[in-house]
Amino acid sequence: MTPGTRAARRTPRVLAVALTATAVAALTVTPARADGIRTQEWALDALHVDEAWGTTKGDGITVAVLDTGVDATHPDLEGQVLPGKDLIGFGAERGDKTWADHGTAMSGIIAGHGHGHSDGVLGIAPEAKILPVRVILEDADPERKRARTERANALADGIRWAADHGADVINLSLGDDSDSAHPEPREDAAVQYALSKGVPVVASAGNGGQHGDHVSYPAAYPGVIAVTAVDRYGTRARFSTRRWYATVSAPGVDVVIANPDRKYYEGWGTSAAAAYVSGAVALVRAAHPDLNPAQIKQLLTETAQDSPATGRNDDLGAGLVDPAAAVKKGAVAEPAAGDRATYTKRYFGPGPEGHASTGTGSWLPWTATAAGAALVAAAVILWRRRA
Repeated sequence: MTPGTRAARRTPRVLAVALTATAVAALTVTPARADGIRTQEWALDALHVDEAWGTTKGDGITVAVLDTGVDATHPDLEGQVLPGKDLIGFGAERGDKTWADHGTAMSGIIAGHGHGHSDGVLGIAPEAKILPVRVILEDADPERKRARTERANALADGIRWAADHGADVINLSLGDDSDSAHPEPREDAAVQYALSKGVPVVASAGNGGQHGDHVSYPAAYPGVIAVTAVDRYGTRARFSTRRWYATVSAPGVDVVIANPDRKYYEGWGTSAAAAYVSGAVALVRAAHPDLNPAQIKQLLTETAQDSPATGRNDDLGAGLVDPAAAVKKGAVAEPAAGDRATYTKRYFGPGPEGHASTGTGSWLPWTATAAGAALVAAAVILWRRRA
């Protein structure tokens, strides 16, 4: 951490709010020692990353982060961020306070390399590159309502753009789990396009665990690796949506994240959990580049730790993602022949476990709303709908 920078711990509280309201609550700020950032990254130990790093740290892999902006000058990301694409085109500008909070936080979880001898955030795949694609605005951006109507197709366009511009993994730490949420054909088609090109797509499962467990999109699109959140004890986070599409779980409580203000915060949410899994997929892809998205998804489920007694459930999917085990087992997986992946199942309505979607309202184009939790002041963990 740079001299004079103060690490802060902030504990957010979920508010039951409307579609575009912000779920943040200003609580007590507790200073944390600069040299304590790494020791607070409990997720690195939980996911056995040291073991995985014995094989790869993600070198050669590009993770597209479809989100708000990403601060390429942050010391934890310097040299990791590639030239990207802004599909919004208005609102905050690069360097503004409301430009890159959430995108920077997610990028740090995926590919942060820290700085100095032992300062800053280490990501799951610290040698991977980040391809930033701006498809949402920060909640505090005054132009967010305009983006809902004028840039409603930004997510679908961003997925296709990323798949065509070198992405090896696509991270979607965003989603819509509002009462009116339902599948958008253009988004679904974009996801299938990326999968058909061999690009795994990872998304937040949703933050509706205390508010009806509404189906969330894009997590519920076929082929997506949907991620729920757990705490440091491996217990499902109370806010984490429980649905049939859950693939695996990952840390999503008290997660240390980097911010453009050069401070560090603790956040929560399935946004963060999805970013951890995108980092895990980056490690698998680096070690086993011939595996297709369906094989990688299966590999994550087969190697998940702390699996439910039934093999999977809606709370945790197949269990806590284990990139080290996935990298190891991937060595014996057979490379796919012919088509990389074919996805035919459609679960738009009652899922295979009988959960019916509650989305009966008219479609509302999404904006920068939070599937991961929001952070105080920085409003760091955002989604398409701020839960």
